[in-house]
Amino acid sequence: MNDVFVSYAAADAAWARTLAEHLVGHRLSVHFDQWSIEPGQVVVHEQERALLSSRNGIAVISPASLRSAPAMDEYAALATASAANGLRFVPVLLGHVPAPPFAAHRVWRDFSDARGRAFADKVAELAAVIAGRPPPAGGAPDPDNTRAAHPAPPRPLTPPRRPAFVVCSAPADAAFGGRLAEQLRTAGLPVWSTDDLRPGDAQFWTIRQQLRHAVAVVVVMTPQSQDSDDVTRMILEGQVHGRTFVPVLLDGDVNYHLAATWHVDARDGALLDAAELDLLRALHRDVTRGRPPRLPEPGVGSTAPVVRMTPPAALERLRAHLAEDEYEHADLLTTRIVLETAGRLTEGWLGERHARALPLDVLAGIDALWTARSEGRQGFGRQRALAPADRGRRGPRFAELGAALGWRDSADSPVPRLYRDFVQRAGPGRRSGFFPTLRDPGRENDPDWYDRWSSTVPAVHARLREWRSDPCC
Repeated sequence: MNDVFVSYAAADAAWARTLAEHLVGHRLSVHFDQWSIEPGQVVVHEQERALLSSRNGIAVISPASLRSAPAMDEYAALATASAANGLRFVPVLLGHVPAPPFAAHRVWRDFSDARGRAFADKVAELAAVIAGRPPPAGGAPDPDNTRAAHPAPPRPLTPPRRPAFVVCSAPADAAFGGRLAEQLRTAGLPVWSTDDLRPGDAQFWTIRQQLRHAVAVVVVMTPQSQDSDDVTRMILEGQVHGRTFVPVLLDGDVNYHLAATWHVDARDGALLDAAELDLLRALHRDVTRGRPPRLPEPGVGSTAPVVRMTPPAALERLRAHLAEDEYEHADLLTTRIVLETAGRLTEGWLGERHARALPLDVLAGIDALWTARSEGRQGFGRQRALAPADRGRRGPRFAELGAALGWRDSADSPVPRLYRDFVQRAGPGRRSGFFPTLRDPGRENDPDWYDRWSSTVPAVHARLREWRSDPCC
């Protein structure tokens, strides 16, 4: 078993040999073809055998290697071994070349200008990593870490050529999702789904682009889609951007995140009827002309129950969103948890009498997750600490609380109308106390959206006063 396999282009052989010799000087076993392959052996077979028996791989990436078919073959083999077998893949850049896409997903080291002591220090760090030893003491942080973590500015979500109805379904529901998309196309409506991804597309960017600018998001609701992390993220991404939703209930109960949204009842397996297609045509006209979309009220035409999520399961999903720094998604889920535990998920808002039903241990659990992930900068406890002095039993006015938490500039100033603009106020460092907001962007097209929000927040904070004063919680 070799400690490390060194891959390089023929034009870089002299430099790669120096690197390999220095690694040997750090007591590592190095596979380097010039000294590891005996005369008469088949080079390709020996290289393949050595790669499979190495714990680490170094790919010297240079202008020459990017033009070398053998070097790129070895580079691809190292990337594959890294994904399949856990081999540590270390790209080493030479000659001021940008890291290729697969290498850009690994922390690389740039040796382009490394000479003398700088070269020796970088090799010593590589050797320590390969050997599993602590890094050399006294070294300064390597700027390559920052450049590898942020390889390029984020690509802006420019509008697609034609905004569309985005159809979302779990893999198990792909057949119905495909038939539904075809029905909408036949009806003359623009449609996009993940089936429309083509080779070479930037997959995650394209999905976010379509959701950001969707006419509406059509979600096929089944138990499988309820349990799908991908479908859930697409729902939350659409809600962050204030998109209109047209859920289609194919099986089971109404999706947890869409409880306060009108839906089509398709539990008989049928596609949309003529009236429902006319409704989507009208929705398309409204959105393209800049008018508020008009859909029936939640519950019209269906008696299906809503999926119930137990507090432990909901808190575990909240933990996952926070662990991935998906603060906006975590914010929307927090609102759902609060509404559901108060028995108000379908209504989408609550008042003080409803908030009295909120279990204190659930509020404490929500706060613990936000507090732990943000090192105390977010959460209900932080919001209580920042809130203006209570005015009697009801606590501070909603407008004053919003100003204290950064939701608005002052108690007399407005808040951004759209959730996606509103959360920008948190800033890159996430302003202290900004989250959770308890704001539901799924109802932003309703004229009473602000009244719902300004009722929910004070009600929850009135209940929080009991939590903070209860020594058992």
